Amino acid sequence: MPFDLETLLALGGLLLVAGAAVGFLAGLFGVGGGAVSVPVLYEAFGLLGVDDAVRIPLAVGTSLALIVPTSLQSARGHYLRGAIDMKTLRQWALPILLGVSIGSVVARYSDPWVFKLVFIGVAGVVSVRMLRGSGWNVASTLPGAGLMRLFGVMIGFLSSLMGIGGGAISNLILSLFGTPIHRAVATSAGVGVLISIPGAIGYVIAGWGKTGLPPDALGYVSLLGFLLMLPTSFLTTRFGVRAAHGLGKRQLELLFGLFLMTVCLRFLYDMVA
Repeated sequence: MPFDLETLLALGGLLLVAGAAVGFLAGLFGVGGGAVSVPVLYEAFGLLGVDDAVRIPLAVGTSLALIVPTSLQSARGHYLRGAIDMKTLRQWALPILLGVSIGSVVARYSDPWVFKLVFIGVAGVVSVRMLRGSGWNVASTLPGAGLMRLFGVMIGFLSSLMGIGGGAISNLILSLFGTPIHRAVATSAGVGVLISIPGAIGYVIAGWGKTGLPPDALGYVSLLGFLLMLPTSFLTTRFGVRAAHGLGKRQLELLFGLFLMTVCLRFLYDMVA
């Protein structure tokens, strides 16, 4: 596997820039930035010659590790503005942990196409919802405790397979039930904290002992990718939070929808090419 100095320097520059984008988007959309970091890490690992059998789960696991500090900073920023729905977060805590645990087990035995298909499906649905605006609302208030717990399991499971902090999925659910977009974004930042920590640990365990991983990998987490993207992502999160609260509701919806559609098309191309 070619880990020569020239390759590492070139990839280092790419990952530093990508880290800045990840951090900004974490604050702007209330997501952990995984929708950016997963495809970027996937391409970077390809350039490094990482085995295709472990390339996408390595990108997903590294993304979840990266989301830990960015989601913590993003959630803190939104919390200080009083925008997070703490009741919903408490209701989702244990169900999300259960979903993440199941997803981590599935990740150990899944083929690469499973990760890509989940990413495309979820990103596609959420992006269409955001681009259409408020026309898909199914209720004006959140559902009862039973359905909310089921949503929590689903958020944790799908997010752990996508390498995201759950912001895209939780944004969709909260918006469908009449939650204002700014409050949905802020609460989704808190969801990222609930998902990323157990998710990253789960991927370390899931990838432990797998063949084809680069020498810097700790299970399905690349320490090199994590350390290179962390500094800039952590620095730019605050600017994303500030930008989110400066935008109008429809502006934020359109930006989020276009962003997710772009990522969805990228992975679709990768599957059919």
